[in-house]
Amino acid sequence: MTLTADLIRETHAAIAPDTVRTPLVRAARLSMMLGFDLFLKLENLQHTNAFKARGALAKLLTLDAAQRAAGVIACSAGNHAQGVAYHATRMGIPSVIVMPEGTPFNKVKRTGDFGAEVVLHGTSFDESVQFTQDLAAARGLTFIHPFDDPVVAAGQGSVALEMLEQNPALDSIVVPIGGGGLIAGMATAAKAEKPKIEVVGAQAEAFNAVKAAYEGSAAHTIGSTLAEGIAVRAPSAANIEIIRRTVDRIDTANEAEIEDAVFDLLSHEKLVAEGAAGAGLAVLKAHAARYAGRQVGLVVCGGNIDSRLLSTLILRGLVRDGRITRLIFKLDDRPGQLADIARIIGDAGANVVEVIHQRMMQSVALKQAELEVVIEARDAGHVDEITAALRDAGFALRVGTEAI
Repeated sequence: MTLTADLIRETHAAIAPDTVRTPLVRAARLSMMLGFDLFLKLENLQHTNAFKARGALAKLLTLDAAQRAAGVIACSAGNHAQGVAYHATRMGIPSVIVMPEGTPFNKVKRTGDFGAEVVLHGTSFDESVQFTQDLAAARGLTFIHPFDDPVVAAGQGSVALEMLEQNPALDSIVVPIGGGGLIAGMATAAKAEKPKIEVVGAQAEAFNAVKAAYEGSAAHTIGSTLAEGIAVRAPSAANIEIIRRTVDRIDTANEAEIEDAVFDLLSHEKLVAEGAAGAGLAVLKAHAARYAGRQVGLVVCGGNIDSRLLSTLILRGLVRDGRITRLIFKLDDRPGQLADIARIIGDAGANVVEVIHQRMMQSVALKQAELEVVIEARDAGHVDEITAALRDAGFALRVGTEAI
């Protein structure tokens, strides 16, 4: 079977009754910040909070009665796993999901909660694939590949059909890339509906296998990335051929840019998004001038970010914005100084979050103490006002690693 626009349209009609027609919303704050109209396709509101539920359902609907009775198996770092588990259980089909060791706990738990048998094996998707195929053969299960399957890619391509129905004036669509199924499907559908539309791929710099294949350069697929959902070392060759024909450009984002973009989606648009979606916004931010005056659609492909990771990301974002700041004082060890510092900070309209006071470490003189005060301020300018007031009052301090 070949991935075509007709297959995508047929698949969209088949899966529509049991998938969410997710909203396409204008991101007002981000549009103002970026200088063009940005529209977000909220696939983080899909069943299982990711677009992968579309392709999983599409494949399950093609199984015959014997295949349904025997069950299915999939290998995934999380979103495809949840999509297969959710729809398989809903349809009465047994499912086994192989997940790499180290997959975020929330994805493992949710996959099990959807009714799948979860098996942890390998350290990455690529290491787990052969094990999954062997297990499928041994137990007579149908293997549902997360991206190297035209039916699965057709299900993912339905995202583009909906986006262009919801806003036919879109000039560009930006799509995160892992194994290439989402962008292959979306680009095929989008170019068939609107041949002049620009389709841009977004990858993590740490895992740029599709961009490398697209451009004929060496791939970088070592290390870790916040965008673990698109950290694929061996993308589909069939998808790459489609991408070469239909995608206009692939851009990459580094880890700091992806982290910043996930924080922007949360702080500016109040959307929980995982790193893969952050990669899409990150490349838009890095190349905003290219999109000036255009209407741009971005797929917020999933929202299954680990809660602990998200909490750390939020705190780091607040630190970057100057809203959470650590002030470090070197004080003469005498009564009343902490009270004076707290009063000055309070009078300036900031809040003390945490205080650490130590005098026993040899980093300070015997008659001195070191004081760390974590404060919550409005922004970096507010921090400057507070530190100026403290220094005017005679306190020696530094902000974070700044020298006194």
